Amino acid sequence: MPSLPLFPETPSTPATPRAKALVVHERLCAVYGCPIPYFRTQDPLSQLVSALLSHRTRNASSGAAFRQLRARFPTWTEVRDAPCEQVQEAISAVTWPEQKAPRIQQVLRRITELRAGELSLDFLGELSVREARDWLEHLPGVGPKSSAATLLFSRLRMPALPVDSHHHRVAVRLGLIPESTRVGPAHRLLEAQLPPDWDAQRVYDNHEALMLHGQRCCFFREPACQRCAVLDLCPTGQARLAVLD
Repeated sequence: MPSLPLFPETPSTPATPRAKALVVHERLCAVYGCPIPYFRTQDPLSQLVSALLSHRTRNASSGAAFRQLRARFPTWTEVRDAPCEQVQEAISAVTWPEQKAPRIQQVLRRITELRAGELSLDFLGELSVREARDWLEHLPGVGPKSSAATLLFSRLRMPALPVDSHHHRVAVRLGLIPESTRVGPAHRLLEAQLPPDWDAQRVYDNHEALMLHGQRCCFFREPACQRCAVLDLCPTGQARLAVLD
């Protein structure tokens, strides 16, 4: 579903954070080409494991670790029941494999217990987004980002908004959330700014557009404010350029 204009006559200075969030969405979607194609179609359990592997790890490394894990253990039951050292060896490309291997096995065992022996998360598609996120976040080590990624990026395609470090940085600089807001609590605040009837594609576009903007323009160091498509909405960028001038 294309991201159509929401406010054809939007004022230059939106009155509320929600209004600003929607203008930012439309501007960045124009820059980064929404609708943005999904990059995965895997089942939700596989996506959850991918999310756990990706914590503080580059995408290339976590992807390589995931592929190595699946090559060595073709089923999640085998991962769950394998000696922990073998799982750790298979995911050695990620940051902290000695912590992630036992955590992944712990999560797989807990799912098995809660689902009466069934090692699958497909049932989450029958729940509301909030119910599904709450269920996931009761698992050990699963926070808001992992729960949202499991629902949105997997083949469930549920409209849950993940917030990564790039997305968070852009939102803070734009003033969509207070500077003191940590990434975890930012999920509810930023998700609440989006229309409740948005489907998964629009929520995905929002996450991807803000993330891509953080990767390609709003850098952690030396952001490229001069070519920013939302500079007129960004108090941080305006202040920075005023100092540079």
